[in-house]
Amino acid sequence: MERTIVELEEKKLIGKSMSMSLEMDTTRELWRGFMPHRTSIPYSLDEKLYNVKVFESGFDPTLYSTSTIFRKWAAVEVESFDNGMEEMQQLTMSGGLYAMFLHHGPASRFNETLGYIYESWLPTSGYGLDEREHFERFTEEYNPTDLEAVEEVWIPIKKLDKKKNA
Repeated sequence: MERTIVELEEKKLIGKSMSMSLEMDTTRELWRGFMPHRTSIPYSLDEKLYNVKVFESGFDPTLYSTSTIFRKWAAVEVESFDNGMEEMQQLTMSGGLYAMFLHHGPASRFNETLGYIYESWLPTSGYGLDEREHFERFTEEYNPTDLEAVEEVWIPIKKLDKKKNA
C-alpha cells in the first residue's frame, strides 16, 4: 500500500462534531447534518471534506475496540474562523508529521486499511503514533459504497528514538 510522509501546517476547520464509538456509530447522522451547510461556509480553501477523529489522550491502536469513544468531525478547511455561522463548530488541527495512505474501495473495507497501517506498517516503520487528530480527506463526489472510491487516510506519527528501541 502506498504511503507518503507529510509535514502538515496547522489547519482551521469548520463543521459539526459528535461523540461516538464504532458500536454506537452516528457518522451518517453527522454527515447528514453537515452536508446541507458545506457550500455556505465562507473562506473555504478547497472542495475537500474532512472526516476527523479526535481520541482521548493516550490513544493506543492496539487497545482500540468497537467501544472506544472519540469525537468525530465532518468539516471543511477554511482560511479564517470569521464566518458568522453559529450552527457550525470550529476545530484547529495541530500541525505535524503524518503518514498518508490511500484507501481504495468501499467504506465497508476501511478496517482492512487500518489493520494494515496499525498492525503491519507502523510497527516496522521507525515511526510511532502521535497524539493528534486522525483524519480522512475526500471530495464531494466520494461515495462510501463505491467499489472504486478513493480516500486519503492521515495518521499522526512521530519519529522513534532508535536508542530507546534498540
